[in-house]
Amino acid sequence: MDTNQQYDQVVAACQTTFLKKTQDYGTSWRVYRPISVADQIYIKARRIRNIQEKQTQKVDDNIHSEFSGILNYAVIGLMQLSLPEDAPEQLPVHEVEQYYMDVIGKAKKLMEDKNHDYGEAWRDMSQESLVDLILAKLLRIKQIIANEGVTVASEGIDANFYDILNYAVFALILIDEGKH
Repeated sequence: MDTNQQYDQVVAACQTTFLKKTQDYGTSWRVYRPISVADQIYIKARRIRNIQEKQTQKVDDNIHSEFSGILNYAVIGLMQLSLPEDAPEQLPVHEVEQYYMDVIGKAKKLMEDKNHDYGEAWRDMSQESLVDLILAKLLRIKQIIANEGVTVASEGIDANFYDILNYAVFALILIDEGKH
């Protein structure tokens, strides 16, 4: 299987979970501000890092499910940034599915472009490095928020969420391959 197929497979599993939870909870995530989404991702990334460092865990959710959650929260962050301020709090599932696929389409294109330039270097990275990169991107998001969205020479919040999303996909692919 090539990277594009693996990407689609990982995303399809995450999307299925996301849409099922949307049916259960509605779009309760619509109340999240960017900082709250970043904090939700932070909690999951810190948990993965703690499991990596302690080499034990007491809660049943495995690292794979945490990376899936990171991916879905990054999608939430990107959807929230793209929705107009006056968008309703509750969105129909079919609309959420379309927003989800729009975000994934942009993320996948970014992944393809970066893989072209970097030669799929992520395949040789450790899971620990992917988690550290996610944590660094979260710190960048928090700093951009503290700067009221103003950047001088850097990309915005959305670019960081896209990178986090793709790092989570890479981690899930490598887990599925048995490399992590």
